[in-house]
Amino acid sequence: MICDNITKKDGRLQFAGQDTVELAKKYGTPLYLMDEDKIRENCRMYQRAFQKHFGASSKPLYASKANCFKRIYEIMAEEAMGIDVVSSGEIYTAVKAGYPLSEAYFHGNNKTDEDISYAMECGVGCFVADNAEEVAAIEKEASRRKMKQKVLLRLSPGIDPHTFEAVATGKVDSKFGSAIETGQAEEIVLFTLKQPHIELIGFHCHVGSQIFGEDVFEKSATIMLEFIADMQNKHGYKAEILDLGGGYGVRYVESDPHLDVEKKVAQVAEAVHQTCDRLGIEVPEIHMEPGRSIVAAAGMTLYTAGSIKSIPGYKNYVSIDGGMPDNPRFALYGSAYTCLLANKIDEPCDFKASIVGRCCESGDIIQEGVMLPSSVEKGDIVAVCTTGAYNYSMASNYNRLGRPPTVMLRGGSQSYIAVRRETIEDLCQYDV
Repeated sequence: MICDNITKKDGRLQFAGQDTVELAKKYGTPLYLMDEDKIRENCRMYQRAFQKHFGASSKPLYASKANCFKRIYEIMAEEAMGIDVVSSGEIYTAVKAGYPLSEAYFHGNNKTDEDISYAMECGVGCFVADNAEEVAAIEKEASRRKMKQKVLLRLSPGIDPHTFEAVATGKVDSKFGSAIETGQAEEIVLFTLKQPHIELIGFHCHVGSQIFGEDVFEKSATIMLEFIADMQNKHGYKAEILDLGGGYGVRYVESDPHLDVEKKVAQVAEAVHQTCDRLGIEVPEIHMEPGRSIVAAAGMTLYTAGSIKSIPGYKNYVSIDGGMPDNPRFALYGSAYTCLLANKIDEPCDFKASIVGRCCESGDIIQEGVMLPSSVEKGDIVAVCTTGAYNYSMASNYNRLGRPPTVMLRGGSQSYIAVRRETIEDLCQYDV
């Protein structure tokens, strides 16, 4: 199976040790499932790797945008993970979950004045400033509050991560960060150092997402450390923290490689230490921001099959009771997924079909060319694997469809609702 928390028993698909068909009966479909034990396992894996290779002061920060709701933040607090947040909404959710905001890093390329004020009011530990206008806005609000705000500057190292263009963020031509290559990075450093109510504690970069490349993070770290050394030599500024962002890839289909996170972190650490030795600078505190690689494989979505349509000489379609409102990633990126028939998991897969949603939209597709049992019929349970990241967090109410609930699984037998199913009444609650 695509992940070790997916198994089969008595002709049925098991997820996190539990019968997916029974879960579909109990909670209905569409249904987001999240394996709490896998989330915790992944958090601890990153923490062990960081402590071993970077030291106790360095830390992983969970990238909230991957999947954000109260229970996730409660787990992150319990696992002593830092977090990054990108909006007032994510900050508010963390507050409601009781997460200590001093451990939060606030990202975003266009924070509003209201965002900045709210983040300071909530005690967000560090801002990751994207541009000079934002630095000025942070200075203004911090001055008004008579406080000093810690800040990292987001820089662009000019790295092509060889991933989907839509999720490549570290190139020079990007809406994110100040480019080192153009000299804008140095300009914003000097500007920030002049601000009396800002404490510049280091730099941040993020090159992209779903990265499997052997040396992407090593190259990025080298460029960033060379910039740190340059700022130290030219201006006497010594960066305390280097945040290398996130982006490690996960397995969506069998052809995707398995990523050994501990090995990858070790390789980055080796590059960091070698580069610092070469440049004659101290190793800064290293942060990284895993999101997808924390929660993606911890998620599965269950649907109920509806109409089955075969067009002789063309293709077959299996319609489900969800679609692009609860998983827009195929529509956005053509993302690949492993799809299984949960109640017929042992039957041979000899029927090629497109799994499509219920929306009035021709692009409402979950996956093309899926091999399913030829006995597929209305009422079967379709399972889509590795949906823990960028499904719930990107969900919408397109066609006035309610978002599915999120059910947490733990201990091989326990399940509980973390986010309830939206009702049709919910859809009109903001209408005037």
